[in-house]
Amino acid sequence: MQLVAIVGSLAMSVVAVALFGTAIGRIVSVVKLGQPAAHRHDDRGARWATMLKETLGHTRMLQWTAVGIGHWFLFVGFGLLFFTLLTAYGQLFEPHFSLPVFGTFFMYEWASEFFAVVMLFAILGFIAYRATRPRQRERGPRGRFYGSTMWQGFFVEFVILTVALCIITLRGAEYALAQYGADPEHASAAHFPFTAWLGQLLNGMSEGGLAQLIWVTAMIKIVTSMVWLIVLALNTTMGVAWHRFTVWPNIWFKRYADGRPSLGALEPMMAGGQPIDFENFDELDEDTAFGVGKIEDFTWKGLLDFSTCTECGRCQSQCPAWNTEKPLSPKLFITNLRDHAYAKAPYLLADEADRETLPEAVRAEAERELVGATVGDPALPSAGAVIDPDVLWSCTSCGACVQQCPVDIEHVDHIMDMRRYQVLVESSFPAELNQLFKGLENKGNPWNMAPSARMDWAKDLPFEVKQVGSDVASLDEVEWLFWVGCAGAYEDRAKKTTRAVAELLHQAEVSFAVLGDGETCTGDPARRSGNEFVFQQLAMQNVEVFKETKVKKVVSTCAHCFNTLKNEYSQLGVKLEVVHHTQLLNRLVREGKLTPVAPEAGAANGHTITYHDPCFLGRHNQVYQPPRELLSVISGADFKEMPRNGERSFCCGAGGARMWMEEKVGERINVNRTTEAVETGADQIATGCPFCRVMLSDGLTAKQADGTAREEVEVLDVAQLLLASVQRKPADAIPREDPQPESPE
Repeated sequence: MQLVAIVGSLAMSVVAVALFGTAIGRIVSVVKLGQPAAHRHDDRGARWATMLKETLGHTRMLQWTAVGIGHWFLFVGFGLLFFTLLTAYGQLFEPHFSLPVFGTFFMYEWASEFFAVVMLFAILGFIAYRATRPRQRERGPRGRFYGSTMWQGFFVEFVILTVALCIITLRGAEYALAQYGADPEHASAAHFPFTAWLGQLLNGMSEGGLAQLIWVTAMIKIVTSMVWLIVLALNTTMGVAWHRFTVWPNIWFKRYADGRPSLGALEPMMAGGQPIDFENFDELDEDTAFGVGKIEDFTWKGLLDFSTCTECGRCQSQCPAWNTEKPLSPKLFITNLRDHAYAKAPYLLADEADRETLPEAVRAEAERELVGATVGDPALPSAGAVIDPDVLWSCTSCGACVQQCPVDIEHVDHIMDMRRYQVLVESSFPAELNQLFKGLENKGNPWNMAPSARMDWAKDLPFEVKQVGSDVASLDEVEWLFWVGCAGAYEDRAKKTTRAVAELLHQAEVSFAVLGDGETCTGDPARRSGNEFVFQQLAMQNVEVFKETKVKKVVSTCAHCFNTLKNEYSQLGVKLEVVHHTQLLNRLVREGKLTPVAPEAGAANGHTITYHDPCFLGRHNQVYQPPRELLSVISGADFKEMPRNGERSFCCGAGGARMWMEEKVGERINVNRTTEAVETGADQIATGCPFCRVMLSDGLTAKQADGTAREEVEVLDVAQLLLASVQRKPADAIPREDPQPESPE
């Protein structure tokens, strides 16, 4: 039996290690097919710290406390219990074997047994969860495992279960065998804290019988571990297992060295690892790729992302498109690209002369389109494409997938890079975007309104709003540039927010000015719909204005403008201090420059407010508390959170230029979110973004029309609620608003 155990274990180990080494080389070769990636080696000290914090500290996994704790024990146990594997090899030759130096040190024994036992209970819990949640495997909002390769997950879990049972069995047998060894005193609870009970049950066995038990159990442990390696080696797309190795570099090379999720700014369009210089566009090489049109157009970091996906479905469970039955699943988007990359890799790695000799399946994969035919054109079916166009255009760029991903995959960047190629090279995009692009190019705003109307919002205000160029020569003369934004200038509901902010700043004696018709769209809708050319055109125009007018500090009421000015204009060489209006107003309240007052006797009272987190304010920029602090100082109102709030807030449906696209499939995202807001029982739904306000107002109108929402419920900006509280009047605590028309979608 001993000879069989030794020969079988060693032979299996040699095969497994050889195959595993070959598989590592295959993965590295696939990742190296990608294009250069910029800014992935900066601040190495911070990158090491981030990687160690996220892996050893499990900071991303602890978003789900119980699961995160269980996974941490599995993660640490995987490394620590490697030493038990070495012990098993020694026990094949000598049942009394223990690792030299520390093998019988009581702290090592306590740690190895403790982690083995906790691993056992944790993995039993994970197996039970995976096996008893059939709805998790169905298509729908609760279907986190829909599309995941379930056998792979079960395989990994049963390997861990088997290894844990083998460790416990071996330790029990070691306890019983100690009575026949040179140190029988070793058999005590001090050295076998969790397995002494099992050792006592085995005490009646002979020395030979215990040796046989150790040989067999050690062989099972080794063979199980080697089968795991072999299965990994034969399935290089098995992310549920390979992420144990790929997560380390994937975290180290994440976009931000300080550990922030890859949100906020959208990466500039790259060529050869450097941002494309649009000011010298004519000098570009004619082969320059605009965006991603083939799998090899992704950066090597993108291919590493695809290789690291664990198929856990956390991204899928939070995606607003998936939760409203749209075709987009962030998980399936990534895994489809991964499978295509590894299937096409042999073709890309082969010499030109050898490609015709490759298997037909490989050559067929190489000919597949990355994205299907034109959106919505039934005459051009996209069956055979890696990614359906409806998948690509369903994304709201809310960032929920990136925020949730425990291994730092950058889903939004990959989707936007593919949109760029579709718009700039293929001219393939939803027809509704034609009007958006036309308005941005010709009038500098998505509503296609005249620039001369940009100051209409300020008419009839009881004070003068200073305009750069007519009232002040430059912004050196005032403290803040008030960035009104296109919605704030043209959309009727957003105009009320603009007026409210202006009134509050005036009342707080804050000096500010606006650009008026010198302002044009920041370019956010263009960039997130893939039209990088138009974004650059608009952004460079604004940058020149900023330089001429000496802009330093900006306050914006639009979360999208706020994000673009704060995070993306630095890519064009402009450094600005940009704050959201809720941040500045909150500061003014804390400084005592704005003082909310309680309602007078007889005034409306007892109303409830809930708050919707704009994605580009919250997840993309981590601004969660200022709007909530402002709402908390409004006297006579109760604040109630929606179930999905903060980092897990649900999108309104307007981001990613979806504001200007129709939702043709499934439930409307804004209605889904409005339903949640209404179910809190709130009288006012507050937000801090004009896009969100439009979408929630439209959702509320639809719900009021079908009788599922009370008529008195309304959607307001935080600034309006604050202004009403600061300028409180008897019996008129929060002024009602007239119904508004539907948004221009």
